Amino acid sequence: MRIRSLGVIDDAVVELSPGFTAVTGETGAGKTMVVTSLGLLLGGRADAALVRIGARNAVVEGRIAVPEGAAAATRAGEAGAELDDGALLISRTVSAEGRSRAHLGGRSVPVGLLAEIADDLVAVHGQTDQQGLLKQSRQRQALDRYAGDAVAGPLAGYTEAYKRLRAVATELEELTTRARERAQEADMLRFGLDEIAAVEPRPGEDAELAEEAERLGHAEALASAASLAHAALAGNPEDLESADAGTLVAGAQRALEAVRAHDPELAALTDRIGEVGILLRDVAGDLAGYADDLDADPLRLAAVEERRAALAGLTRKYGPDVSAVLAWAEEGAARLTDLDGDDERIEELTAERDRLRAELGGLAQTLSRARTEAAERFAAAVTAELASLAMPHARVSFDIRQTEDPDGVEVGGRTVAHGPSGVDEVELLLAPHPGAPPRPIAKGASGGELSRVMLAVEVVFAGTDPVPTYLFDEVDAGVGGKAAVEIGRRLAKLAKSAQVVVVTHLPQVAAFADRQLLVAKTNDGTVTRSGVKLLEGEDRIRELSRMLAGQEDSETARAHAEELLATARADG
Repeated sequence: MRIRSLGVIDDAVVELSPGFTAVTGETGAGKTMVVTSLGLLLGGRADAALVRIGARNAVVEGRIAVPEGAAAATRAGEAGAELDDGALLISRTVSAEGRSRAHLGGRSVPVGLLAEIADDLVAVHGQTDQQGLLKQSRQRQALDRYAGDAVAGPLAGYTEAYKRLRAVATELEELTTRARERAQEADMLRFGLDEIAAVEPRPGEDAELAEEAERLGHAEALASAASLAHAALAGNPEDLESADAGTLVAGAQRALEAVRAHDPELAALTDRIGEVGILLRDVAGDLAGYADDLDADPLRLAAVEERRAALAGLTRKYGPDVSAVLAWAEEGAARLTDLDGDDERIEELTAERDRLRAELGGLAQTLSRARTEAAERFAAAVTAELASLAMPHARVSFDIRQTEDPDGVEVGGRTVAHGPSGVDEVELLLAPHPGAPPRPIAKGASGGELSRVMLAVEVVFAGTDPVPTYLFDEVDAGVGGKAAVEIGRRLAKLAKSAQVVVVTHLPQVAAFADRQLLVAKTNDGTVTRSGVKLLEGEDRIRELSRMLAGQEDSETARAHAEELLATARADG
C-alpha cells in the first residue's frame, strides 16, 4: 500500500509479507493508520477528519494479489476492472471536504463495490469487533457462518416465509382494525348509489332540461316575437296594404330584371337579390313553424322543473354536473365491490396466515436443529484453540433457547417468539477454568480472555471459510506473559495458510512474525516514506527491546528479545 496525507502519515509505502507481518511502533506513531488505510481500500466509511491538515485530499493505493477465478476477481471483472498480472489495483481518494472516489482495476467504481468484494479478500478485526462479539446477534451470525449451508439453506426458506407472513399479517390487521370504518364507507356508497339509481340521470340531461325550462318559461314572448318577425318578412294576410320585406325584395328584383342584360355587374346584383328573397322565404317559413310548434304548457314546465330539482339534489352531493355524478357512481360501484369483498379476503388471509405459521414453525425447527448440531462442533473447535492460547482449561459452549410467546409459532409443541432469523436466541458461554459455571462472555470474560476467544473464533473460521488475508488491530490488548507468546505462536500457525497482518504492542507476538514493520515519526511529527521501515537483524532486536523494557539498549531487554526470536524460529 502507498498512503499519502492520511492522519499523521505524510507519504509512506507499506509492503506486507505473504506470511505473518507485525506492525509495531510507539503509541501515536500511526500504526492504526495502516488499518484505516486498508479499511478505506475495502470500502470503509470516508471521513474528512482523516485528511492530513493542510492537504487537499488523502490517497490510499493498494495492490492485492487475487487468485484467478476467485469471487473477487469475477465481481471486479463484471464491473469492468482488469487484473494487473494477477493483482487488483485499488485506489481510494478522500477530499478535505469529505468527498470520496474509488478506482478498481483502472476503472472508476462505486465505493460500495469495494465493500462488496472485501468479504472475499480480507477479514479485519479490531477491539471494536471484540465488543461486537459481545452482542447475541453477532454470536448467532458467527454460528450461522460456521454452520455454512446446513443453516444457510433452511434460513433462506425461513426468511422468505417470514417476510410473506409479515405482509399477510399487516394486511389482515389493516382489514380487521378498520372494519368499522370500511363498513361505514360501504353504507355511504350504497346510499349514494341507490339515490342516483332512483333518479336515473342521463348524460347531459341537466343541460337539456335547463334549455327547455328557459324556453317554456318565456313561451308567450317567444311566440309573439316569432309572429311579428314572420309578418315583417312575409306580410300579414289581413293587412293588404302593409309592406313586408319579401314583397319589397321581390319588387327590387323585378325592377332590375328588365335591364340586367345590359350590364353584367347589374346582373350579378340581381342574382344576389334573388338569393336574399329565397333566404327570406325560408326564414319566414321556419318562423311560422316555430310559432305553431311552441307549447306554452304549464304542466310540462312544472314537470321539467321537478326533474331539474331531482338532478340538482344529486349534483349538490356527488358532482358539479350530471356527468360528474355518473362518474362518481361508476367509481363508487367499483369501490363497493372491493369493500364487499373484505370478508372473503379476511378469510383468505387468515387461512394463509395459519398456513404460513405452520410452515414457519417447521422451518424454524429445522433451522434450530442445524444450529444446535453446528454449535457443538463450533464450541469444541474454539475450545481446542483456546488450549493453544494458554487457556487449557477453558470451555466454550452455546446456549440456544427459545422464549414462550402466545403470538409466536409452534415449534416442538411449544408456541415461541420468532423473528427474521428464526426462533433461536444464541448466546456464547465461557467457563474459564474447571468448576466455573459457564457464563455469557459479555459477563464472564476479561479483556485478555475475550481477545483470545476472538482469535480462536477466527482461527476456526479460517479452516471453514478461509479468506486470503487476516488483519488484527491490537486484539491482543489485555494479554501478556505466556498468553501473549501463545497468541504469537497461534498467529504464526494461521499464517501458514493465509496472510496475517497484526498491529501489536506485544513483543511476544511481534517476535513470531515473518516480517516486522516499524512505524516511526520524524522530528516534525509526520510519517514519511522512510517512516515505515522493515526491521531486520540488529534493528529488530532493538525494537523488540524497546517494546519489552522501553529501552533499546538495555542488555537484559536485548537478551530477552533474542530469546523470543530464537523461540519463535525454533517453533517455525
